[in-house]
Amino acid sequence: MRHWIAELQITLKAVLALAVILCGIYPAAVWILAQGLFPARANGSLVVRNGTTLGSSLIGQDFSGPAYFHPRPSAAGEGYDALRSGGSNLGPTSKKLVDEVRRRVAAYRAENGLASGILVPPDAVTASASGLDPHISIKNASLQAPRVAKARGLDEDRVRQLITKLTEGRDLGVLGEPRVNVLMLNLALDGLLK
Repeated sequence: MRHWIAELQITLKAVLALAVILCGIYPAAVWILAQGLFPARANGSLVVRNGTTLGSSLIGQDFSGPAYFHPRPSAAGEGYDALRSGGSNLGPTSKKLVDEVRRRVAAYRAENGLASGILVPPDAVTASASGLDPHISIKNASLQAPRVAKARGLDEDRVRQLITKLTEGRDLGVLGEPRVNVLMLNLALDGLLK
């Protein structure tokens, strides 16, 4: 019995020590380092202008109307619901997915005045795995540029220059594809960014 009590005491001390380290010291150290090294990213990469939070550059949000670049479709809740982040879980043989993509392709073509021979970028008609992707491909942005320029009364070349200026390259030079953040692009168009 004494041996069992000694083992129990050792176990309880180990659990207590791990709880203090893993539930207190480690999270506090990570928080302090994050706030010291990159506070904007640690606090959600919020875009704040004149004291008003306009969104996060890490989370997609819906934009509608012809004067704005539109993001990827979202399967998160009713769309861009961070509490219900996730994909649709529909596979490539799903009739529901095929019908939805066809509907989105037709709507994208009509909205952007595209001929039937022009290929629609996949990110314009399919949701991301999280449903919250803040970026669109350069091709998607380029196809939307004429509509946005016309709606804003801007020269199309000026809108394309803005796309080029805000294009983000591959992560670490090799991961992913070049892309543009929809929120940052639309805010730049609204003249809210320097």
